[in-house]
Amino acid sequence: MIKCSAGKRDTVVEILIVEDDPNIARTIEVTISLVGYECRICGDGAAAVQEVLEHDYDLVLLDVMLPGMDGFEVIQKIQSKGTPVIFLTALQDVTDKVKGLRLGAEDYIVKPFEAVELLARIEVVLRRSHKGRVQIVYDDITIDMDRHLVTKAGEPVALTPKEFSLLAFFMENVDVAVTRERLLAAVWGYEFQGESRTVDIHVQQLRKKLDLSRRLITIPKLGYRLESR
Repeated sequence: MIKCSAGKRDTVVEILIVEDDPNIARTIEVTISLVGYECRICGDGAAAVQEVLEHDYDLVLLDVMLPGMDGFEVIQKIQSKGTPVIFLTALQDVTDKVKGLRLGAEDYIVKPFEAVELLARIEVVLRRSHKGRVQIVYDDITIDMDRHLVTKAGEPVALTPKEFSLLAFFMENVDVAVTRERLLAAVWGYEFQGESRTVDIHVQQLRKKLDLSRRLITIPKLGYRLESR
């Protein structure tokens, strides 16, 4: 069992990676650690079942093809825990995907996949399962996720749905350099076909509405970073 962690978060999100290929496991580990999630890596199904039942994970990234006990068996044995599961697999058969979803998986990603796609899917599942924070606080700005309300110094601030999601993403990743592509994937969806200029326009609105011109900075040729100081 390997434990990894990175970044700062007000609430720790713990993810179990169940993958027997060490190279793939390491790639996933690096990807999700960069945005501040804590993770453990497990290489076989039986050990994964024990790990999930004995610990409180927010999410399981579960490979289907595992030695001894496959992912479909694993998810059936951990159903009682109620931990959200995203299947990661090389199997592209629709029947396998349907089987995984019927067994209770939240999502199903076919390998190979892009890092931004994985992160976007993780964020969606965590929010849908209410494993993330109900409230997110950054200085005098507070986001109430359940009420979909933003306040600054106690006063409500009117944001569009996309501005709200974008602000929440930045506040969940303070001091992290975020590319426009990743923002598009996380907020607009990984299949978004529009221009990256869309992100710039929404960032400008956030700066204006929340007085973030000095804190939400532009990183040339990359994207943006919301700074803690």
